[in-house]
Amino acid sequence: LNDGRALPAFIGQALRGEDLTIFGDGSQTRSFCYVDDLVEGIVRLLHSDYAYPLNIGNPSEITIGEFAEEIIKLTGTNQKVVYKDLPTDDPKQRRPDISKARAILNWEPKIDRAEGLKRTYAFFKTLTQEELMETDHYNFDKYIIK
Repeated sequence: LNDGRALPAFIGQALRGEDLTIFGDGSQTRSFCYVDDLVEGIVRLLHSDYAYPLNIGNPSEITIGEFAEEIIKLTGTNQKVVYKDLPTDDPKQRRPDISKARAILNWEPKIDRAEGLKRTYAFFKTLTQEELMETDHYNFDKYIIK
């Protein structure tokens, strides 16, 4: 639940009863794309003849501060937000330009952030207490369905 990504970090912290940690002042922006949309975009790319880079993602941006507040509201917890120093290599903005994906693959995300968060939170609530307490996930083999 702690791989450096805001979504699993925030939900994990909320479900463990921890305050949510923001690195920096929270003004940096990110965009979040639900996994089903990402998979559809990748599959369309694989089935196309296009052989060059293009971005697949959701261009809708939100500040990390606003995102933390959305997670607190979604989880119904009373956690606070704590701020720590921003790493020097952290980008101020992450927002994909999906114009090529729209034009070439006729693809764009369908699931908005609010719905994607609800679905993701529902998954996190199925985790055992032991899994929630695990803060590092390096053994991805255990998540692969064989």
